[in-house]
Amino acid sequence: MSSSFRPKKKQKISSSFSSSSSEAKWPFDVFLSFRGEDVRHGFVDDLHKCLLHRGINAYIDGEDLRPANQISPALTKAIEESRIAVLVFSKNYASSRWCLDELVKVMECKRLKGQLVLPVFYGVEPREVRGQRESFGKALARHEEKLGKDSERVVKWRQALIEAANLSGWHYDHGDGTKFTESIVKEISNIAARAPLSVAKYPVGVGCRVEKVMSLLNMGSDDTRIIGIWGTGGVGKTTIANDVYNIIYSQFDGCCFLANVRETSGRPDGLVHLQEKLLREVLWKESITVLNVYGGANLIRDRLCCRKILLVLDDVDHENQLNALAGECAWFGKGSRIIITTRDKQVLTSCPKDWVYEVEPLDPGEAFKLLSAFAFSGNQTKDISTYPIHDILDYANGLPLAIVVLGGLLCGRSRGEWERKLEQLAESPLKDINKVLKISFDALDDNQKDIFLDIACFFKGKEMDYVTRVLNSCDFDTLIGIRILIERSLVTIEYDSIVQMHDLIQLMGQDVVKNEWLDDPGKRSRLWCYDDVFEVLSEDTVRASYEPIDNLIFFNLHVIT
Repeated sequence: MSSSFRPKKKQKISSSFSSSSSEAKWPFDVFLSFRGEDVRHGFVDDLHKCLLHRGINAYIDGEDLRPANQISPALTKAIEESRIAVLVFSKNYASSRWCLDELVKVMECKRLKGQLVLPVFYGVEPREVRGQRESFGKALARHEEKLGKDSERVVKWRQALIEAANLSGWHYDHGDGTKFTESIVKEISNIAARAPLSVAKYPVGVGCRVEKVMSLLNMGSDDTRIIGIWGTGGVGKTTIANDVYNIIYSQFDGCCFLANVRETSGRPDGLVHLQEKLLREVLWKESITVLNVYGGANLIRDRLCCRKILLVLDDVDHENQLNALAGECAWFGKGSRIIITTRDKQVLTSCPKDWVYEVEPLDPGEAFKLLSAFAFSGNQTKDISTYPIHDILDYANGLPLAIVVLGGLLCGRSRGEWERKLEQLAESPLKDINKVLKISFDALDDNQKDIFLDIACFFKGKEMDYVTRVLNSCDFDTLIGIRILIERSLVTIEYDSIVQMHDLIQLMGQDVVKNEWLDDPGKRSRLWCYDDVFEVLSEDTVRASYEPIDNLIFFNLHVIT
């Protein structure tokens, strides 16, 4: 028996892609192209039935019943709407102009739409198709006699045959046909199981950010790349990674999207669980057992070093996670792409600096469009100019998470309800937003937490030199602490050396201090509001020493026991 699936060769993705590719629908999983008189009754019928039995929607073309000599618009549409095209090259395939026109259309869809093309060489050698020898050479010679040696149509057929024959596929000469069919169905089932990931209900601003990540991936290159997507919580890192995954995943031998790496790795045997999932999904194995993290790392390196894979590690926050799952480029085959999303730039030190993309918040126009989509969805009759939209946008300050949460809360509400919500936000941040932002704070050590809270309460908008002098006087390791806050997307330093942080991150920090003692400001570690300071001093519950520094009253409070 000679039936095999040849190792995949590089299949280039089209340079033209659309953002939010997950929105595209594939009505058909598979399009079957074949010469009816050769293989319809037998191999193709069996393949079609097996695919349908597996729940795969396969379009089968009635080539032997075609009324004309050119493919119809309906058939062209079926090819365009198929996620995978299976080309069954048999002895008389090239004798059919219809089949050759189908082939040209399929290869066009591969280039322009990223369609996956899988050839089956049934009773013919791949070199016969590639070199256009034997029956293929004779058939093309006959076409040239009728259409002319320089016929543009024949030239396209020849080129398409060469391109298709260079792709990975199956070769069957003789042997157990049932096992051969089953091997094809299993492979297609595994590919079809790679469902596109959900991106966003309203993917405002996603497309241009995806393009920047795609430029870092450089899909035309054969090198193996590990790139990073870095930014604060809620800025859209996972959404971008999802969309990039949807665009390119069909171009790899195997792919895996590991979500919530930080959270999962914190559980008992969490890293082992992630290693097993990675191996199962890339190798298409139902069960793989990893005994420990070190053994799992070796297994990933040994099993995947010759495979071109796509791996997304979402929400990484520690180097040990990378060491366990993607230690270095050499672990993976040529052309592999590993994408890491993180809030902590420090975990990306192994990536070249120009292979890290820092996700920026939405600009005012994008933020307005996203808020309008959520808050006024399905109700375009309202005069939205009377609503305090810009106050909400100022509060969200370009953070997509905040805009989506607020838009959902305010949808269908009156202008008065919007205004009351703004008053509530001034007192306390929303829990859904705060919970996400606080993850970065919780990962800090005590020194870093103190520096962060002091900046949130007192020093946002102050010059770096001034902040450093004051905090150093409090025995903090300020320079290292602030550098770590920057790496974890909690603090930024503007071009004129001003210490800044996102408004919602500042509110999160202030909320941490308020929750130390909700009803007794005098027992909190920091006071920055005039009313709280006045209340504490008036009731004589604390002793306060203070001094004016550059127009700032810096309170150092000591609780009286």
